[in-house]
Amino acid sequence: MTLEILDPGPQATIQDYPGRVGLASRGLFPAGPVDHLAFRLANLLVGNDPGAAGLEIPSGRFTARARFAGVVAFCGAGTPTVNGRPVPLWEGVPVEPGDVLASTAPEGPGFRLYLGVSGGIDVPPVLGARALHTMGGIGGLDGRPLIRGDLLPVGRGEPRRLRVPQSLRPRYHQHWELEVVRGPHADPEFVTPEDWREFTSARWRVNLNSGRLGVLLNPHRFTWARQDGGIAGDHPSNVLDASYPFGGVIVNGDVPTILGPDGPSSGGFTVLATVTHAALWRIGQLRPGQDTVRFREVDPEEADALAARTEFVLDPAHLEEC
Repeated sequence: MTLEILDPGPQATIQDYPGRVGLASRGLFPAGPVDHLAFRLANLLVGNDPGAAGLEIPSGRFTARARFAGVVAFCGAGTPTVNGRPVPLWEGVPVEPGDVLASTAPEGPGFRLYLGVSGGIDVPPVLGARALHTMGGIGGLDGRPLIRGDLLPVGRGEPRRLRVPQSLRPRYHQHWELEVVRGPHADPEFVTPEDWREFTSARWRVNLNSGRLGVLLNPHRFTWARQDGGIAGDHPSNVLDASYPFGGVIVNGDVPTILGPDGPSSGGFTVLATVTHAALWRIGQLRPGQDTVRFREVDPEEADALAARTEFVLDPAHLEEC
């Protein structure tokens, strides 16, 4: 009952959801999938708990051999095949021992592919989760991304074959909109009202060096509402070190960065805005060097309503039997 890795692509990793929660005060972000929606759906489609351990595959490039009989599901961005024959995304697919599972880069927008395996990937939990934290080197398989020849143990479950209805499947784009809640460091104390209007109206280019730590955006010279950071530093983007929220948009000098699941848990830069739970999954599908982002401010009440809408698709009652 294993999955043999033949080609892991650029940086395939084992993740689970929600990762290691409750450890930010000890300096550890949760890890887990960057696109939590596609990841959880991949698990549900094969009969797993939505948080079971599965694979995150950047750029959609990946090859493995099944050494088990069960069901797999590919969700996200990629062009999957089984034994060289195309298989659909967003749908459970039966596999037998010896079957070769593969994927190539997505033909359309999107960046990450997720593989759910009935029974889940059964590596030992570390600090309460199986998710690999790439910077901390903990979790996953031996605290590292996958390499050729790895044998991943597969748990025993009760496989199902479900599909996501077309009307409920996430839509991927090249130009994205992310809902954000203002602050904790925004106008008028840290940036000017004009800065904030520009932040929420501009198209931001996703930097080629983006990854699980964070999504870097194009540099921008803010006006700022103060001359410097006072006792925190010479630049007005400096603040006294404080906790960062997952999905926070920090401004390091002139570079806005959306913090990812392996990012720093604290630091000395302003957090201009925080991406809502409903929009966090989209960060995982931003294509480095190509896509753009526009931020839209919402209040906490609208953020909660959007989160409930995102969770709607994850109710198994809304999925279809294959």
